[in-house]
Amino acid sequence: MAVDVLVGLQWGDEGKGKIVDLLSEKYDVICRFQGGPNAGHTIEIGNQKHVLHTIPSGIFREHTINLVGNGVVIDPITFMREIEGLMDAGLDCTKNLYISLKAHLILPTHRLLDAASEAQKGEQKIGSTLRGIGPTYMDKTGRNGLRAGDILKVNLRERYEQLKQKHLGLASIYPAVDFDLESEEKRWFEAVEKMQKLNFVNGEYFLNELLAEGKSILAEGAQGSMLDITYGTYP
Repeated sequence: MAVDVLVGLQWGDEGKGKIVDLLSEKYDVICRFQGGPNAGHTIEIGNQKHVLHTIPSGIFREHTINLVGNGVVIDPITFMREIEGLMDAGLDCTKNLYISLKAHLILPTHRLLDAASEAQKGEQKIGSTLRGIGPTYMDKTGRNGLRAGDILKVNLRERYEQLKQKHLGLASIYPAVDFDLESEEKRWFEAVEKMQKLNFVNGEYFLNELLAEGKSILAEGAQGSMLDITYGTYP
């Protein structure tokens, strides 16, 4: 029974994905435990190059269980594009891929807020990737975000609209940015509909049951330590 953790000590682009892919052969479970889709773990297998933004890097090992954990923020559009790309390459990743019910979702209005907030900062920009990751974590700490498990509920649209209206109110204090919200919402709900067919689990119970069975787990970090909100560069 073991849990090992792999993290980067810089800002990113340190080859973590390649190392996880190499090490995954020795582990039963790879668990992505934080970060959002601004991370790009590039893995080359033969003459094929795969870029993973959310999916754990052990996905290419058929025997390896891969979990998108509680601390990850997921953009359904990016997530389903990753899955479809792997499927097109001949890898049915849906068999060994699991999503924690408590992972938070990036909404189109999170990306709108990200862009508007960054535009307002002018020369004080922090270099956001504009993928809505920061605003999503803000909603998580405020306890009013949408989580992966919410897409399985009948009142998803109602919950979505409530959060959307909050975001639009916040966005009104920032400069206007070019963002086609209607189009992005259409893409988001189409991706959510596909995502509903995937494997969802209570991440903490799932991992503890695997540990009780004697499985070995590698926890995969995404962003480097210098991006940590407490210990990294600030702002």
